[in-house]
Amino acid sequence: MPNSIAQTNTQFFHFNDKEAPFELKCGEKLTNFTLAYEIYGQMSQNKDNVILLFHALSASQHAAGITENIEGLSIEWDKECQTGWWNDFIGSGKALDTDKYCVICANYLGGCYGSTGPSSINPETGKPFGGSFPRISIKDIVNSQIELLNYLEIEKLHAVAGSSLGGLMAVSLATQHPAKVKNIVALASGIKTSILQRIHNIEQITAIESDSNFLGGNYYDKQAPENGLALARMIGHKVFISLATLERRASQEVKKESEESTWYQIQSPVESYMRHQGQKFVKRFDANTYLRIMDAWQNFDILEESGFSDYATMFSRCAHQKYLIFTINSDVCFYPDQQEELVSAISEGGITPMHITVHSEKGHDSFLLEPDLYAPHIHFALDENAQ
Repeated sequence: MPNSIAQTNTQFFHFNDKEAPFELKCGEKLTNFTLAYEIYGQMSQNKDNVILLFHALSASQHAAGITENIEGLSIEWDKECQTGWWNDFIGSGKALDTDKYCVICANYLGGCYGSTGPSSINPETGKPFGGSFPRISIKDIVNSQIELLNYLEIEKLHAVAGSSLGGLMAVSLATQHPAKVKNIVALASGIKTSILQRIHNIEQITAIESDSNFLGGNYYDKQAPENGLALARMIGHKVFISLATLERRASQEVKKESEESTWYQIQSPVESYMRHQGQKFVKRFDANTYLRIMDAWQNFDILEESGFSDYATMFSRCAHQKYLIFTINSDVCFYPDQQEELVSAISEGGITPMHITVHSEKGHDSFLLEPDLYAPHIHFALDENAQ
């Protein structure tokens, strides 16, 4: 059995440049920001074995091992957070094999797990940014992590990997900075935001903004918009797992409603399960960060962000790259046709990607739960001797 990573610690990169501030896609500039990140495995002497890992929507920099606490967070670092979200995929002999590779994962700019975001203190006011924190794009998230790589003196990545929303970022980095990376692994992702995703996302955005406690994002010294964020999570969660898995996970005992219940009373285990998903999520995540990431997803346009008008031209600069694309046959968050569209776009640039369809009953979350279905293909794709 491959060995798991033990105790890990979050580190912090501080960007500070008043003369050449970090320019966001929205036009605003940041003279300073912080990214929280973790490193697993040893970097080679010439730093050519590094894999940059992008996390999904509500995950963090803590991808493997145990991190018991992160100081200074405005949200709860609970037991679910303490174990790395890709713990079964990172370590000795695992999909991202730390005997060979050094894996880096950073919390997104705009995040709430130690990176600068809406809940961070604005140095100009001494108060949280709140609603004044600028809009963030996928391009901004990618380029902020390029700054991290520059700080670590990593000129070229062995690979970039990402699942779900993180897969969009992996492909975005590869196309914006083609000389920076050789191998790209995208799991259960795509190349653009689908119509159905836009509908799901605006439902979640509306849920948060409709909460009377939202106050335009300026709620940090008051009651947080927990009802809105809980509802947003419920809306999102239903596409993360298959309906069969959801039904199995649901408790067979209907929980009684709290004092805040209105007229409707929970009737079934599935209803109880979904309500619980929302209620526990609000303790470990920030509504403003959720909105910033939703906004980045809604407005993602890889051609615009890479400065090209067509896929053929964009991917023609990436001829040296190798792509591994995973489809999950039961995925209803990033449907299989979205990976087919990604594969087609890559092919327009003269590249033949490796495209693997994983057959699973677990839906979108298969990429978190079933490492054995992915590890052999990832090992092969990242092994230069096998290519």
